[in-house]
Amino acid sequence: MTREKEWNTSRYDGKHSFVWKYGEDVIELLAPGPHERILDLGCGTGHLTNRIAASGASVVGVDSSPAMIESARKNYPELAFIEANATSLTFDAEFDAVFSNATIHWIKDQAGLAATIWRALKPGGRLVAEFGGKGNLRAVREALKGAMTSAGQQVNYDALARYYPTIGEYATLLESGGFRVTYAAHFERPTRLENGERGLRDWLATFADNVLEALTPDQFEQVNAAVESQLRAALFREGSWFADYRRIRIAAIKELLGP
Repeated sequence: MTREKEWNTSRYDGKHSFVWKYGEDVIELLAPGPHERILDLGCGTGHLTNRIAASGASVVGVDSSPAMIESARKNYPELAFIEANATSLTFDAEFDAVFSNATIHWIKDQAGLAATIWRALKPGGRLVAEFGGKGNLRAVREALKGAMTSAGQQVNYDALARYYPTIGEYATLLESGGFRVTYAAHFERPTRLENGERGLRDWLATFADNVLEALTPDQFEQVNAAVESQLRAALFREGSWFADYRRIRIAAIKELLGP
């Protein structure tokens, strides 16, 4: 049975800093004010939480990963970080804004998440988020599934399942949960992976480790080589691998009457 996703924070920060660096653009959309109270949902190792705090806002970072929270507290001991599941938070009208980068697509209970965010916001508070949209990583995911099958492994699709909606699907979810969507974009963002020739392998080791863990060392090498071979023509250029990301960026306001 494939385990739930766990995080190696040293690898995450050391080889995949693009995750939080791209989130800086989302902070611009958030436009945090110096007297606001903001919830960073899926704060990871805390880098974007710290960027928000630099605006003068009061920020609370939340993540379900004990390793991520431990790392965030070490990185920024002056900030508040809470280890908790995003759908079980008990905040009640406490925040002017909820910010989230590269997190929402990991969560299975999307209706529960939207309700939790709505409860956490003050009336008129805003949600600003970016996450994977429809078609995100399609080439990488299909290549990995094919390579795993060729290696004689029965692929556990639950481990590969992520929530990658269209704008229409996600906007409808928010609107049915008491939000008014004020901005939405679904765009391609080919993303250069770090570490040159090893970039794709490093990405798989971090983001698909719970899929690859069943492989023997020989099978592991076979799968990595097969994925690289299939994707090289499309995703390798200028000495680097590029992941075929598609993202949704969205902003919404909590309506006073709710759902």
